[in-house]
Amino acid sequence: MSGPHHPYLSIIREGLRREDSRREDSRPRAAAHQRVIIVGAGMAGLVAAYELLRAGHDPQLLEARQRVGGRILTLREPFTDGLYGNAGAMRIPRSHELTLAYVDQWGLPLAPFVVDNPQAYRHIQGHRHRVADSHSRRDSYGFDLRPDERQRPIAALWEEALAPLRREVSAGGERAWGEIAERYDDYSLRRFLAERGWSPGAIELFGLATNQEALLNSAFLELLREELGDCYRDLHQVVGGLDLLPRAFLPALRDRVRFGAQVTALAQDDQGVTVTYRTGAGVGQVTGDRAIVTAPLPVLRQIEITPPFSHAKRRAIRQLHYETATKIFLQCRRRFWEQDEGIQGGLTVTDLPIRTVYYPTVGGETGRGLLLASYTWGMDALRWGALPRAERVRLAVEDVAKIHPQIAAEFEVGASVAWHLDEFAGGAFALFAPGQQRQLHEAIAAPEGRIHLAGEHTSLTHAWIQGAIESGLRAALEVHQARNPDADS
Repeated sequence: MSGPHHPYLSIIREGLRREDSRREDSRPRAAAHQRVIIVGAGMAGLVAAYELLRAGHDPQLLEARQRVGGRILTLREPFTDGLYGNAGAMRIPRSHELTLAYVDQWGLPLAPFVVDNPQAYRHIQGHRHRVADSHSRRDSYGFDLRPDERQRPIAALWEEALAPLRREVSAGGERAWGEIAERYDDYSLRRFLAERGWSPGAIELFGLATNQEALLNSAFLELLREELGDCYRDLHQVVGGLDLLPRAFLPALRDRVRFGAQVTALAQDDQGVTVTYRTGAGVGQVTGDRAIVTAPLPVLRQIEITPPFSHAKRRAIRQLHYETATKIFLQCRRRFWEQDEGIQGGLTVTDLPIRTVYYPTVGGETGRGLLLASYTWGMDALRWGALPRAERVRLAVEDVAKIHPQIAAEFEVGASVAWHLDEFAGGAFALFAPGQQRQLHEAIAAPEGRIHLAGEHTSLTHAWIQGAIESGLRAALEVHQARNPDADS
């Protein structure tokens, strides 16, 4: 995506600029190096800690898990050597320059992440067609469409609906986004399409064919930002697993991370912040000048905070909607989708419980393959999560067999992750309900005294690594620019 660079890109390239402002009496201000307690070693916490350390501050991270990365989780077990599945974040758009700046900084190898593949399938209403055939047939799959809606593929109707907003943003930039948010904040995706004159049948077909059915009642602005921000074009993946990105921060920060430390309380006064945490050995405390809290809001909801946050912040913590997501991976003895059906990457979209099947383009050297056999959101993800892990795998094999019968003979082992069942996540990612951007966003991101908030939920780029990184840089900048009374002479 062309346009101006992200304003925080200079922090990654040049570091947090040291303050050289002078007081009215022209005496230089002493450097305000601060001890900063960072709750959570996901991408937001790692980025904040790394940039504060580069600027001469003293960051200390508390991480409840025994690993860094948060909702970046690469599964390597129980799979054979060379196969892995990204159970959380899995792809990076070319338009996400903050994420790619760190990928480049650490020298991580990238490969294309293929989404659009005409050789993949759509399996809807019991009909299975290649994507290419579906486009040419303009198949309605039995849905009740108007004659004009039958004339063009559903993707073309969607682009037509977005075209005026695309032109508006192209001409007006950030100013246009503000006006669009004012007009459409209360809209769900379903309401937007209905007001564009779409029939109920067209809306249902769009939801199924584009894998957006679970999000039809979510805020329209969420999907609009992704579409106009090119989040699904020119995608890339980190070769070897996406967890290589958070792990790349460890050499600089290893001695500053305490693993297995579950934060239970935050307290602040005029002098600093005290963070109480629990480990297998008991209860501990650490103090600092400031804190950056990156825990997802479902987790923050369980932390005792003294004095309490502002009413607006407490309301945001209670109300912000989090989306559920479940992934199921199946290791197969051979890559039958490539060998038998010529599918090199991409995904199949279905109305089956598994919803989507992603075909990997990595791991071919093993001779085996690891299908992302199911990636679901919303109610589908909740239903899968309610099942025992072994049952998820068994039923996923049955569903995949309706598209690829070969899997019955080729399946070897499976694994799954349901993010709403993770006690340190409480959900897959923040996703506004209609009206929540205006009602909650400003309060979510605002500092509370000496406590700063970060995490993808504090950005407008929900569900992406870019949002977490952006928030970590923003919080680090807030701390770096904060006036430390002890530094005044």
